[in-house]
Amino acid sequence: MAIIVGSTRPGRKAEAVAAWVHDLAAHRDDATFEVVDIADYALPHLDEPVPPRAGHYSHPHTHTWAQKIGAFDAYVFVTPEYNASVPGALKNAIDFLYAEWNGKAAGFVGYGIQGGIRAVEHLRQILGDLEVVAIPTTVALTLADDFQNHIHFTPSADPTKNVALMLDELIAQTAGSKETGRSL
Repeated sequence: MAIIVGSTRPGRKAEAVAAWVHDLAAHRDDATFEVVDIADYALPHLDEPVPPRAGHYSHPHTHTWAQKIGAFDAYVFVTPEYNASVPGALKNAIDFLYAEWNGKAAGFVGYGIQGGIRAVEHLRQILGDLEVVAIPTTVALTLADDFQNHIHFTPSADPTKNVALMLDELIAQTAGSKETGRSL
């Protein structure tokens, strides 16, 4: 399962949040997890001439991104809230692909002044069009409660419990689809 770092902004908190989720997930024995940082792929603004639903990618960066994303059964998106939505870089990275997302499951960790809830809701809508099953439990981290001086990530106990619940749901959803031999 991929834990996707959904921001490329300098000084971003998404790296620390994704590392925290990964550390919690690494204690599990029912799935393996890998942090995937969209910044590592340096995707330009969507530059594929054919819509992603067609599955005909013409650029090497798209093939590399598709191979990475397609290798996972499920995703945990770590996203900040920028202007009541997801970062443009995350939306762009999602828009590059279709089949690689299609029929899989996703969990969400949002952060911001209000816990990133509006960004997560937009992300649920975006991924719904890609036929991704959204896990009900959302981890919402607020700058006031989970970041010292609104800068240094210091999660409280409640979000830690929510990560475990969200991962339980994500793993159950993924396992259920494998048992039935169906896409999610």
